[in-house]
Amino acid sequence: MDIAEVARRSGVPASALRHYERKGLIRSVGRAGLRRVFPELVLERLELIALGQAAGFSLDEMAAMLGDTDTPHIDRDLLAAKALSLESTIKRLQALHDGLAHAAVCRAPHHLECPSFRRLMGWAGKHQRERQQKGRLTPGAPNGPRRNRRSPD
Repeated sequence: MDIAEVARRSGVPASALRHYERKGLIRSVGRAGLRRVFPELVLERLELIALGQAAGFSLDEMAAMLGDTDTPHIDRDLLAAKALSLESTIKRLQALHDGLAHAAVCRAPHHLECPSFRRLMGWAGKHQRERQQKGRLTPGAPNGPRRNRRSPD
């Protein structure tokens, strides 16, 4: 099937398909005119890629697991490590959810007077400092690492 058909059936834009091919995640089997042609099996592979992305794997990690054969070698140890990482993220998000849900109905006259909200603020500040120390944040950058931003003229 050609790249347009793969894009239509998978929901993955043709530009992403070309990128995945460059990264070694998928491979075409030829061309029909100027269009790449892919085997039917590419749809299953794209589902594996979507699952990997949802789980937080990088494209390079997925390329290593999927390899260049029709049958991917999925590293169970890597899956177990990712599952542990997701479990930690879920616990963190659940605690954040619980704290915000409490703050929404707290009877304190002001959120800053609510002990639970204050603990949540302390946790957020500690988490921010830890991320900064690990090099994830640039000091003073509220939304993450600085990227190549153009300065206003």
